[in-house]
Amino acid sequence: MKLNNSLFSYQKQAVEKLSHLKVGALFMEQGTGKTITALELCRLRLTAHKVDRVLWLCPYSTKHSLMDEIRKHASPALRSAITICGIETLSRSTKVNEYLLAMVSQQNCYLIVDESLLIKNPNTYRTRSIERLAGHCSYKLILNGMPISKNEADLYAQFKILDWRILGYRSFWSFAANHVEYCEHAPNRIIRCLNTDYLARKIEPYTVQILKKDCLALPDKNYQVSYFDLTPRQRQHYNEVADELLFKLDETRPETIYRLFTGLQAVICGLKVSFVTDPSGYKHIKTAPFFDDPLDNPRLSLVLSCADPRQKYIIFCNYLHEIDALYTLLSSRYGADSTVRFDGSMSSKKRMEDLERFRTQASFLVANRECAGYSLNLQFCHNIIYCSNSWDLATRLQSEDRIHRFGQTDSIFIRDICAADTLDEKILSSLSKKEKLLDSFREDIRSMNKQQISHWIGAFAYTSLQDLSP
Repeated sequence: MKLNNSLFSYQKQAVEKLSHLKVGALFMEQGTGKTITALELCRLRLTAHKVDRVLWLCPYSTKHSLMDEIRKHASPALRSAITICGIETLSRSTKVNEYLLAMVSQQNCYLIVDESLLIKNPNTYRTRSIERLAGHCSYKLILNGMPISKNEADLYAQFKILDWRILGYRSFWSFAANHVEYCEHAPNRIIRCLNTDYLARKIEPYTVQILKKDCLALPDKNYQVSYFDLTPRQRQHYNEVADELLFKLDETRPETIYRLFTGLQAVICGLKVSFVTDPSGYKHIKTAPFFDDPLDNPRLSLVLSCADPRQKYIIFCNYLHEIDALYTLLSSRYGADSTVRFDGSMSSKKRMEDLERFRTQASFLVANRECAGYSLNLQFCHNIIYCSNSWDLATRLQSEDRIHRFGQTDSIFIRDICAADTLDEKILSSLSKKEKLLDSFREDIRSMNKQQISHWIGAFAYTSLQDLSP
């Protein structure tokens, strides 16, 4: 039982630290070789007869890529000891849950949870299913590019899978009582996390974190921004929505800032925003298509002008209506075989079929980051277009790493589509500075006067600015 390839020095150091522990976390950025590092830990456990079998859980969309990686790095004897299952399957199949529960009950299994951020929500069925499996496994490992996507509350479920004693809390409620501050007006929304230095100290003995910049020499990332102007009707609607939402803006209440971001971004991405008042008087945001013809949307028209069918492109979108429209427009312009899509509206089987078509034939992969932004090896592609961006920095970096990873030999080109004089510019500024948009905006509010806030938003027809406190 052996590996077919040698480990790099930083991978050996990771193995050295975790090989002395029954549980551990490998937070290795995409492309730094977390699969081969985990395989070496498996080999050591198996040859020392600490475990009899490895149960490797991963996102369903990455099963084929994972199997390819294991075939490349592991000998047949090592491969035969590994069972792979999609994490999503645990949410849907009682039969699979029963089979795996019987396996871990009857054998001494090493449980590996790949892309462990998928189980950051402790209340989901998949997380509870994995907790049941973990209860029968003495040896456990979680893998991910980074431990946090939104805030430190993401750590709780991941480390409870390993052992609740690491953080010291048996339930999320006891964790939250010490580390989470919730929004007063939206009880399930986290404002910020507290005592994070305590969490860092508790997880450090069990954690290895490896960054690409510290261990790999990869080709450059070349960034470019392409700007467009909103149509006059769109600009007027943008101003109206901004006026409505700025009226209740309060930097001490993050939910008011999120509503502002959400409403304005919907407009600049081609949606019409309206407000529906519920019986309590709260106004909910409702959206519908702004343009009858997608070609009238200047954002989508600019994407089309930037896409060259002689090369391969991943086009990331925030909204399903953008994916629908671009898939239709590109297929119509360049032929049905030119474009595939990759999003949550498709079955896992269909997504994998289309991914293979992109690899072998199609020029364009139109996707959302939540589906295509994790664990896919797409080094054969050198171009990404962000039709629209979110303010989630972790998701953005993960999606860039689909092509900027070990094995990439060519320079890559990343283009952002940006609506001039709008929130788009602030989002790109925050992403480029690798800062949190919410915190950045709060600081801007504190330092700006009313006219500066108006200019920052990019709207020029407010009637309610006098109600804002700088």
